Amino acid sequence: MNDADLLARLTADEEELLLDRFDEDDAWRLGSLLVQRGRAEGLPLALAIRRNGQRLFHAALPGSAADNDRWLQRKMNVVDAFGHSSFLVGTRWRLSGGDFDVDARLDPREFAAHGGAFPLRVRGVGVVGSVAASGLPQAEDHAFVVRVLAEFLAPTRP
Repeated sequence: MNDADLLARLTADEEELLLDRFDEDDAWRLGSLLVQRGRAEGLPLALAIRRNGQRLFHAALPGSAADNDRWLQRKMNVVDAFGHSSFLVGTRWRLSGGDFDVDARLDPREFAAHGGAFPLRVRGVGVVGSVAASGLPQAEDHAFVVRVLAEFLAPTRP
């Protein structure tokens, strides 16, 4: 996939994966689905869901490490700051010829524009939080989150 196609796909994912609502029970169901899929695929992931700055879900699957938790936080901070997936933000910076870690003027110990954190966007409200995975290469972290979020939304999508 070329850069233009990647950017279009990342943008479309955010436009398509919309929630009608998102509460603590939804976080538990989505988080549980992430864990089920991650375990079934034998993925060494740390997983997290945040809403309005509050961590509602966290899981560490076999093979993940404490460092993955730090990556989760840093990627989710990018979603909070920019309102877009960490992969989309990083891709836009890279395609513009910039270096996020330098040009964003944000502490790279606190922000990572690498794939894996995705905005939880509620129709008519906007971004209310994020869901994230860490433990795989960035494109795979992102793809895993998008795939499972799409599955989570499947029964309610128009």
